Amino acid sequence: MFIVTLTYVRPLEQLDALMDAHVTWLKKHYASGLFVASGRQVPRKGGVILARSGDREALDAVLARDPFVQNGVARADVLEFVPSMTALGAEVLKTL
Repeated sequence: MFIVTLTYVRPLEQLDALMDAHVTWLKKHYASGLFVASGRQVPRKGGVILARSGDREALDAVLARDPFVQNGVARADVLEFVPSMTALGAEVLKTL
């Protein structure tokens, strides 16, 4: 499994102008099964995406096509981990 952190590097107005395109990009990768969860950081300085394990190079290619990344308003960083324990009801995360 991967934890992707998006760090905003430009003013929020520039991000908001790209938000519709970013959400469309997110939905595409939810539909493909790559993304498991996502949302804004609090305070709003970036975002977080949980992605299924698999090919890191393929994930990097997907992240490079995020409109936020393409337009230089956010940076994506990736951390890979193997979930060995989960809360009751979240066991599916151990098999992703």
